[in-house]
Amino acid sequence: METYPEAKKGEAAQAASPASPPAGRAARSGGKRRRRSRGLGAARASINAFYLPAVALFSVFVVYPLIRGVWLSFTNWNGYSQTYRMNGLANYQRLIEDPNVHTAFINTIVYGLGSTLLQNVLGLAFALLLNNRFRGRTAARTLIYLPVMIAPLIMGYVMYFFVRYNHGAFNDILGAFGVAPIDWMAEGPRAVAIITLVNTLQFVGVAMVIYLAGLQSIPAMYYEAASLDGASPWRQFRHVTLPMLVPAITSAVMINLIGGLKLFDVIMALAGGGYSTASLSTLINRTYFGSEAAGYASAIGIAMFLFIMAVSAAAQRYLSRKEVAI
Repeated sequence: METYPEAKKGEAAQAASPASPPAGRAARSGGKRRRRSRGLGAARASINAFYLPAVALFSVFVVYPLIRGVWLSFTNWNGYSQTYRMNGLANYQRLIEDPNVHTAFINTIVYGLGSTLLQNVLGLAFALLLNNRFRGRTAARTLIYLPVMIAPLIMGYVMYFFVRYNHGAFNDILGAFGVAPIDWMAEGPRAVAIITLVNTLQFVGVAMVIYLAGLQSIPAMYYEAASLDGASPWRQFRHVTLPMLVPAITSAVMINLIGGLKLFDVIMALAGGGYSTASLSTLINRTYFGSEAAGYASAIGIAMFLFIMAVSAAAQRYLSRKEVAI
């Protein structure tokens, strides 16, 4: 009877001993999870550190100039003086009333929408043609895309030798047939049309490449099924090709639209930045350096930024809805 308590203690110890290993394993697994969590946190921190150079560059070259431009748009700074004063909304009021801004605004819309329409229509036509197999297809693709690799300013100067009044290529051809020379860039609407065509000629290759990639991603079985159903080539294009190309259309339209709305180099090379052919971009340059009105130029720049952002956002939203609907 005296050994009974000791036996009970032994039994209690034996009963308690199996519970200790699971508790130890839980403690070890918890430690591993904490170490793993710390390791993942350190890895994320090291990965995020790679963003710092890009964030720094973006802040220095985009964010700071934008904030500085907004500030200057409320001043009368002339671009070089160390002193200037705030003039409130005077620059924006002047912008609304300035006929040169009105002309540049209309021209900007023409450059943006005209270039976008022509580049996408011609780019899609070239893509449909060059998606077929024939001899010389690679050379044709190269020739159409080649102008994209030329700087827009150089492209403008090259085309200037075609349209200039004295000894221009077009006027020399007209002279050979006894036709009087034409001052191609003298009239605003005609000059705007020529600039739009030159911009289209240079960047139609971008749209062509985007549409070629979209056409090559369409499964052939869709066309086979349409052919079995008796669909004509036009109906195949309308009901198979176009719906499947909506993502490519979105990309091409957005790239061409933004590029056309901020057109600058070709205008300066062909027309010298005159008021009749000015876009908002060239008007900013003329106002800042020609009129020495940096504050007013900043206001035009902010208005241009907001305009392009609004147009791009609206176009992106509309085209995205089309993608979802299809």
